[in-house]
Amino acid sequence: MSQKRSIFEDVSNESPKEAAKAVGVIDGGTKGARRGIRVWLMVLFALVMAMIVVGGLTRLTDSGLSITEWRPVTGALPPMSEIEWQSEFDKYKQIDQWEIENQWMTLADFKTIYWWEWGHRQLGRVIGLVWALGFFGFLVARQIPTGWTGRLLLIGALGGAQGAVGWWMVASGVTSGQGVTTVASYRLATHLGLAFIIMGFIGWYILMMGRSERDLMQARRGKEAKLFGLSTGLLHMSFVQILLGALVAGIDAGRSYTDWPLMGGQVIPPDPMMLEPAWRNFFENPGLVQFVHRIWGYLLVIFAVVVWRRAQGSAHSATRFAFNAAIAAIAVQIAVGIATVVYAAPVHIAIVHQGVAIAVWALILRARFLSHYPIASSVRDAT
Repeated sequence: MSQKRSIFEDVSNESPKEAAKAVGVIDGGTKGARRGIRVWLMVLFALVMAMIVVGGLTRLTDSGLSITEWRPVTGALPPMSEIEWQSEFDKYKQIDQWEIENQWMTLADFKTIYWWEWGHRQLGRVIGLVWALGFFGFLVARQIPTGWTGRLLLIGALGGAQGAVGWWMVASGVTSGQGVTTVASYRLATHLGLAFIIMGFIGWYILMMGRSERDLMQARRGKEAKLFGLSTGLLHMSFVQILLGALVAGIDAGRSYTDWPLMGGQVIPPDPMMLEPAWRNFFENPGLVQFVHRIWGYLLVIFAVVVWRRAQGSAHSATRFAFNAAIAAIAVQIAVGIATVVYAAPVHIAIVHQGVAIAVWALILRARFLSHYPIASSVRDAT
């Protein structure tokens, strides 16, 4: 809140021109193509969302190991002849996934999984290109507001890191003679987690760019610190749940127990610590991995209700509505999650589960933003 003025302070010393100049100082150093940059960020946000969905479908269709090499530039072109297709198929035949699981595949079958992985990688290239064209275009035109160059550069740096993490993930499954038929689940979780981090930064910047620096500065004075802290905790809890979901997907743990709320007729699934050393069970034991994902989901829902109840006391209608939207999305995610388990994670339900996770993440992020930068409500709204 703003500091109290002395009753003896003259509040009318400044002339209208001087007052306007003072206001100009706030925004004067931050001029730039805020609207254009915001549109560019929205395009990037949509592309990252699509990337997560396509990545999920690539995993669900077991297509992620169909391209056994990392060629960031030359890999942009798919095979253009039957000879090239056969060459790619021969490379795939050298890894354990084909040897153990997919010897039944014909070249036509291989093309199906190849296109999923190629499309996923191609979308990553498109995102990198859109970022580079936008960033360097605004930079050369000197249209990036003061203080924003580093933020926008961060998005590109994280995107580059994501490409490297993606290959690090794929490399864990491109093996021969080791009996490995899929990528390491913890690497898959890292890859997905970084995608959500990138989306989170972009989403936050979109929200900031939607309001002027002066408006944000004034709004920050009304920051609801307690609610902001709680929503930050909720965002972190949801992020952990996303990582746990990736661990479930990485070893197809969602298909191991299809009863709910019990697992195999028990509260705790049978043999939760059957692997040695013990830590492996938290990454490779389907029963325990799914159990942890369920329990963390229950804790997340309980905490979400606590945060939502707290938000109902906010004086700002936009903030209350934002938290209402977030809790509604979480409720939908509970229903979809249960359906995913009961129906043994079919592709069409599992991908909806991942899509709703994106919505939950984005809506919690927006609610957190509004608790930090509330939109002033009228007296009528506050009452």
